[in-house]
Amino acid sequence: MSSAVFCADIGGSFIKFGVSRYSGKIEEYGKVPTPVASWQDFADAIQQLIDRYGADLPACTPLAISTAGLVSPQTGEMLATNIPAFTGHSLAKDLSAVLDRPVTAANDADCFALAEAHAGNAQNQPVVAAIILGTGVGGGLVINGQLVRGHGGVTGEWGHGAITRTELTIDGKNYPIPRLKCGCGQTGCLDMLGGARGMERLHQHFHHQENTSLDIVTGWLNGDPGSSLTVNAWLELVAEPLALLVNILGPSRIVAGGGLASATELIAALDVKVRGGVLHNYAEPLLIPGKFLTDGGLVGASVLGRMQS
Repeated sequence: MSSAVFCADIGGSFIKFGVSRYSGKIEEYGKVPTPVASWQDFADAIQQLIDRYGADLPACTPLAISTAGLVSPQTGEMLATNIPAFTGHSLAKDLSAVLDRPVTAANDADCFALAEAHAGNAQNQPVVAAIILGTGVGGGLVINGQLVRGHGGVTGEWGHGAITRTELTIDGKNYPIPRLKCGCGQTGCLDMLGGARGMERLHQHFHHQENTSLDIVTGWLNGDPGSSLTVNAWLELVAEPLALLVNILGPSRIVAGGGLASATELIAALDVKVRGGVLHNYAEPLLIPGKFLTDGGLVGASVLGRMQS
């Protein structure tokens, strides 16, 4: 398709904006601060971006949004604790009324999944699971090119539920693992230990040191014993629920996004651990880093926008 789509990737700090004039191609125009407190200010910011960068495009050009938080496909309502301006709004419907143009919206992990399934490292795969290993843990699911959107917008959220172990055995030694209170209200969610901040919490638990996830991974690669303990524990904790996800969904490819996905050796080690715990024999890597680690939201939004137009 060659019809244009406006694309916005909305986070708690910034709105990234671009135009997709051709399928799989994004012209990115930078970012502006997200007005998190006021719906009117948010709508005005989007209108200003469209006016500034889309003056040559038809008034009916659709807007597709990738956003932090959950977007209910049933009601369109948002759950985004870091963007209170969205509270009580049907993001796509209400913004469409203000902008007088078609608007569609999906969770940023869902958009990353769409980007990878249509133009990234999982093209032409029948079942694509996307996992986010960023600040926390998230995910999305695409089957036969179509985004799967569960009730309330919850699909592929494998980071939540009381699923972490209370003890691990590493190199013959037992280590207690904390079960932490999660922002979702439960205790013991992988989200608290499986992302970059989770790796840092594990390191603090084991060694009483505050190191960044980058420092921990670098230490692991360099053979540092303390970092190696942390990463080996992290691999055990993350691989088990991910293997369960594989057994339930049967993905032909899993693509990883988020900050930790840029550590290719870490993702390769996690892939080996996961493939060792699933029922089907995957002879080749199942879990790989995604292609769109920085612009997956915009690329996925462009796919979403064309699907809905």
